[in-house]
Amino acid sequence: MALWRAYQRALAAHPWKVQVLTAGSLMGLGDIISQQLVERRGLQEHQTGRTLTMVSLGCGFVAPVLGGWYKVLDRLIPGTKKVDALKKMLLDQGAFAPCFLGCFLPLMGTLNGLSAQDNWAKLRRDYPDALLTNYYLWPAVQLANFYLVPLHYRLAVVQCVAVIWNSYLSWKAHQF
Repeated sequence: MALWRAYQRALAAHPWKVQVLTAGSLMGLGDIISQQLVERRGLQEHQTGRTLTMVSLGCGFVAPVLGGWYKVLDRLIPGTKKVDALKKMLLDQGAFAPCFLGCFLPLMGTLNGLSAQDNWAKLRRDYPDALLTNYYLWPAVQLANFYLVPLHYRLAVVQCVAVIWNSYLSWKAHQF
């Protein structure tokens, strides 16, 4: 509980910095889980550069984009009733999620050094499966998030759930 209170104080004092660091840290954790538990690389074969790339992507892309999106979404659909949460989830999953994945996957490919042609081919191959997998997890999470969680905690809640999602995305992004 002391750690949670410290997080709340830091979030209140420095919301942007804390959200960026939270997203980056949890993206990195997702990659570590992917490499160690899914791919079973072991510590000797762990690709530290790959983990740092995921941390950088979390800090420089995921946190700003998601943090901004949640603010826009709250302005577009104000309110905290069940119907408001449902509308937010439908807009989030119907419009934002497909665009976000369509940007995330090629950005990851670029950071991994893929050529434009290889990146396009990888996007065409991986995008449908990633979007379908997204729909298995995120609608229920986002419905609860939009209904139960105050705006300033939404990114943190999503990023905690996203540790599993980030493990999947890291694994997906690094299959060649």
